[in-house]
Amino acid sequence: WEAAVMLTLASKLKRDDGVRGPRASNPASDSTRRVSVRDKLLVKEVADLEANLPCTCKVNFPDPNKLHYFQLTVTPDEGYYQGGKFQFETEVPDAYNMVPPKVKCLTRIWHPNITETGEICLRKLKSFHTIEDDDPLFAN
Repeated sequence: WEAAVMLTLASKLKRDDGVRGPRASNPASDSTRRVSVRDKLLVKEVADLEANLPCTCKVNFPDPNKLHYFQLTVTPDEGYYQGGKFQFETEVPDAYNMVPPKVKCLTRIWHPNITETGEICLRKLKSFHTIEDDDPLFAN
């Protein structure tokens, strides 16, 4: 199923690139066929995601032509959440990679970084990846 998703969008990208290729196109029809930077990035990133996804996770694309919206199911096989089944939805905005994806937990869960309505707070995690110049913890 995942391979079919990749083939569907990858072939669409090739078709669209071929259509916009050497011949001149009219701006109105070109805009309806244009593939966004987001979608071009997502083809590679979804392939990487699927290649590295642990066996306790499954990704689902409700519409194989829309890689910017997908669902992830996590079924931990160890730890506090072992035996649980947790569903998340991810929506990648048009302005990706300048704007991060929106992720929401669809399963009610108690977790310090997930609100009662499923919003995910990644501020703590983000601080491990970026060092703020004005943050006293990272001052020299």
